[in-house]
Amino acid sequence: MTQQPPLTGIRVLEFAGLAPGPFAGMLLADYGATVLRLDRAPVIPTNDQLTRHKTSICVNLKSPGGIALIKKLVAHVDVVIDPFRPGVLEKLGLGPEEVLLKLNPRLVVGRMTGFRRDGKYSQMAGHDINYIAVSGVLSMFGRKGEKPYPPGNVVGDFAGGGAMCFLGILLALFARAHNGGIGQVVEANMVDGSAILATMPRLGLKTEVWRAPRGENMLDGGAPFYDTYETKDGRFMAVGAIEPQFFAQLLKGLSLTPSSLPGAQQDRKHWPAMKTLFTSTFKSKNRAEWEKIFDGTDACCTPVITQAELEADGFDQRPAVTLKASPGYAIAEGSADRPAAVGQGSGVKGGGWNNDLLKPGKGGEETLDQWLGWKRGKQFGVEGGGFVINDTSKL
Repeated sequence: MTQQPPLTGIRVLEFAGLAPGPFAGMLLADYGATVLRLDRAPVIPTNDQLTRHKTSICVNLKSPGGIALIKKLVAHVDVVIDPFRPGVLEKLGLGPEEVLLKLNPRLVVGRMTGFRRDGKYSQMAGHDINYIAVSGVLSMFGRKGEKPYPPGNVVGDFAGGGAMCFLGILLALFARAHNGGIGQVVEANMVDGSAILATMPRLGLKTEVWRAPRGENMLDGGAPFYDTYETKDGRFMAVGAIEPQFFAQLLKGLSLTPSSLPGAQQDRKHWPAMKTLFTSTFKSKNRAEWEKIFDGTDACCTPVITQAELEADGFDQRPAVTLKASPGYAIAEGSADRPAAVGQGSGVKGGGWNNDLLKPGKGGEETLDQWLGWKRGKQFGVEGGGFVINDTSKL
């Protein structure tokens, strides 16, 4: 019998923010936590799309009644996600160690910043590109002879930011389960998060693996057997045939022989000529033709499939990790009785390809009722578009 998702029963207050904080909250919700987003009042339209399984209430953070409501809620939740720059919660009178943990010693406060909380950048504004720039990671992305190239905002915002904050929250919850129920503050930042992701290439700078200039190493596009190639129809194939046995399968699929190459696979001085040969070879066939040749082989050669193609082909988005006994919630729409890898439940509208924005204030009133039995007009009211605590209520 399938068990409930592992974070079932965990209550999360997520202060509305940009990508990393909402992503951490979404991952918690995917695995069963109930996540209530705290939006600002007066209401400000949001483009946050990382909202599946969440609800929202609006709170005026400049209102004493709004801050009082948050303090009352904090006493009854497990996790608070703070996406703000350093010092914002403190200015609101919600300092994690000074206030929140005193209200609820079991609380886990996940704090997400871009730069480290110490050092010369700590009070500066920035975005993903800035955080991975000062972490050293951005300097490693790019083609030979070209400027560093930012890989979207995947490395800083999501892998090094939201996912690391999620990990830290899980670790703190695990610690709480073994230390007598004591919560703590979790501080994640995208500089350290992205830097830890780059541990292998950073260490590789002192070896032959990565000591060449940017774009001239084995794994950064320098090697002809680890790169992408355009096909006859303007699409692309990805090649990762590092090991000799895989490289042999690649040559077989390309109808090439070792003797037809300009030199040995690992001889770097021949890499440019070998790349030229592979480039012209791949352009001789359409991508579908190359797929037919390489599918089912160990050539480490696959098509570069676009998101639009995946969606059109019915590719099902799935939870990040499969828990065989207690899967996370399904993303793709479908029947509730599906394999653990797909997730449990019937999925979410849009199947992970698109979704309706969570409007500020949507569903949160019901969450307060489910959590605490709070009712509008009794435990809380509304002032200026935001919820405030009812001072006459007995909470």
